Amino acid sequence: MKTLVPSRPLDAAEFLAWDATQTIRHEFLGGEVWPRQGSHERHVMAAGNIAIALRRHLAGTPCRTFITDMKLRVEAVDAFLYPDVMVTCSARDAGDPLVKREPVLLVEVLSPATAAFDRGDKFAAYRSLDSLREVLLVDPDLRRCDLFRRQAVDGGEAWVLHPSAPGEGVELVSVGLAVTADALWAEVPALVSPRSSGV
Repeated sequence: MKTLVPSRPLDAAEFLAWDATQTIRHEFLGGEVWPRQGSHERHVMAAGNIAIALRRHLAGTPCRTFITDMKLRVEAVDAFLYPDVMVTCSARDAGDPLVKREPVLLVEVLSPATAAFDRGDKFAAYRSLDSLREVLLVDPDLRRCDLFRRQAVDGGEAWVLHPSAPGEGVELVSVGLAVTADALWAEVPALVSPRSSGV
């Protein structure tokens, strides 16, 4: 059954009231609403691998790891978004069980249907968060990652790309964790092209 999204722009309060009546998750950005699509096995496994590594590493610290279903509020662009994985170390966030606002790390696992949004408007929204230190974009089809890190550059700040090729892990400076390639891609099925599968 196809979800009918509101036909007019909503404000944040209207979106939250409407979204509470829905059976699937929706993202909200600047008055517009998008339903969240179901995910491929590769997407789910890659997100889970990163979340497991983060949760183990951060156990016993004030930082918490959330996956998929936790709302992120981005007030600067009037958005409610669902990162695939999110880490927050904020006392303010610890006091709100429904919405987080001050992440230090966000992870998006790309798919053909979401890659343009994840790299475009969603990444732009994320960059407006003062607390955020890193954004990791994971491509399970090509088995490579693009890590964007907020760094001091020429007296200011810039988001600097630290790419990882297939076979390489990622170093998440924001939380002091190096994730090996083996841990990142554990049990993630390889992409099978139609030609190689005989289809």
